[in-house]
Amino acid sequence: MALLFVTVLGSISYFLIVSRNSKDMTGKQKVMKAVYPLITGLTRLFGKNSDILENHDHKTPRRLIFDIPVKLNGGGVLNLHEFAGKKILFVNTASDCGYTRQYEELQQLQTQLANKLQIIAFPANDFSEQEKGTDEEIMKFCKMNYGISFPLAAKTVVIKSTIQNEVFKWLSDKSLNGWNDKAPSWNFSKYLVDETGKLTHYFDPSVSPLGKEVVEAVQM
Repeated sequence: MALLFVTVLGSISYFLIVSRNSKDMTGKQKVMKAVYPLITGLTRLFGKNSDILENHDHKTPRRLIFDIPVKLNGGGVLNLHEFAGKKILFVNTASDCGYTRQYEELQQLQTQLANKLQIIAFPANDFSEQEKGTDEEIMKFCKMNYGISFPLAAKTVVIKSTIQNEVFKWLSDKSLNGWNDKAPSWNFSKYLVDETGKLTHYFDPSVSPLGKEVVEAVQM
C-alpha cells in the first residue's frame, strides 16, 4: 500500500513539474509530454515503431536531395545545398503526438552535434490528425515549449500520395534515393542523409534522437 502511495504521489509530482514547464499547451499535450518516457519504453519493449534501416550496400541516389527546395514555415525557401558537408536529419513532426516530446531531444541533438548535423522538421497532419494547427500556431508551440533552433518546414504531407512533399518522396522512393521505399510509419520518423547527399539510415518513431543508434550514425 505504501509503495502504491509513493508511486502515485511521484507520478502526480512528475506531471505537475512537466505541466509547469509547458506553456500554452492543451491538456492533451501536457499528458502526452508527461507520458512520453512510458510510451517509448513500451513501444520499444514490444518492438512497435522501432525499425532501423541502414544503407549497408552504400547505394547512391539517382537524384541529389540537395536539389529539392524546402518551403519554410513563415515563408521563404531553404536551399539544402547550404548543408552540403554536414549530415541532415529529416523528421516528420506533430504537436499532439505521444512522441512530441522528441522536439526536446532533437534540439539537444542539434546543439550537441551542430558541427556535424543539421535537423529539419516537417510538421504534418497525416497520422490521426495530430497536427491540426496552422503554420503560425505550430511555430509558436515549438518555440515556446521546446525552444527549437533548427528549421521548421511549412505544414505538409509526408505519406505516399499524389501530394507527398518532394523531400519525403525522395526519402521513401528507392528509384530516387537508391535503396529505401519505407515512408514514415508515424510522426517522428527520421531519415539521415550524409555529407554527400546519400541516404544512410531510417529510424522509426520509438528510436530516440538521443539514442546510441542515431548518435553513432551521425558521428560516423
